[in-house]
Amino acid sequence: MTRKLPFALAAACLAALPFAAMPIAALARDTSQDQVLKASVLDGWTTAQGTRMAALRLDLAPGWKTYWRSPGSAGIPPQFDWSGSENLKSVRIHWPAPSVFHTNGMQSIGYKEQLVLPVELIPKDPTRPIRLEVSLDMGICRDICLPAEVELNAGLMMPGTRDPLIDAALARQPKTGKEAGLSSITCAVEPISDGLRLTATIAVPVQGKAETVAIETADRTIWVSQAVSSRQGKVLTAVADLVPPTGQPFALDRSGVTVTVISDSGAVELRGCPGG
Repeated sequence: MTRKLPFALAAACLAALPFAAMPIAALARDTSQDQVLKASVLDGWTTAQGTRMAALRLDLAPGWKTYWRSPGSAGIPPQFDWSGSENLKSVRIHWPAPSVFHTNGMQSIGYKEQLVLPVELIPKDPTRPIRLEVSLDMGICRDICLPAEVELNAGLMMPGTRDPLIDAALARQPKTGKEAGLSSITCAVEPISDGLRLTATIAVPVQGKAETVAIETADRTIWVSQAVSSRQGKVLTAVADLVPPTGQPFALDRSGVTVTVISDSGAVELRGCPGG
């Protein structure tokens, strides 16, 4: 069954464009999803732990992009529905390091032209194969933006075969703090009228050109502003506002905060941000 995305999703994707006031139908009239996006499942292999390392492969037309899990102010977060699968207990997504894009003064975070997204599938019964069915709602953009709907399925027989595309995507995952030379990370939090202001102080060597900091919380209903960052030597500072649906200060779960430093050389992912 084809699921329809809400108008708001497409409208949000268009908000960064100079012609955003034009009707979506007029912008996308001459472009269809099938013309710019091809999707498939890479079957992958059964790991030594009994999980299945597979991947979703998304091939976009030249110049087109899609978005990371935290897409920035001008992007749309992808949404996954795995509920149609059989013998599937849970899914762990291994996100490759994304790139940062700037369009008309707005920032988005994602992938251009191709994304191989490794997905580690944990079976209910490790002795039986997994039947994978996934519905993916996503935004894809170039001069215009389209809401895309992807329906994929695959029977993943054991043991499978190691795939160099999946291995390459796994190798592009963000570094850990230890791998990046992190000395410390602390987060100071102060109340603001509609939520909290978080200041992350990250003692880590320069990771590359044009460092961008993305801040996430475990609660995805909390809106997080684009972080404003600055560096002095080995110390990188980033400030972002966190606004919950209530529009009031709240108790932040610091263990659920993820700070990612993205540069032209890759990314560093830091989970948890204790107080100073």
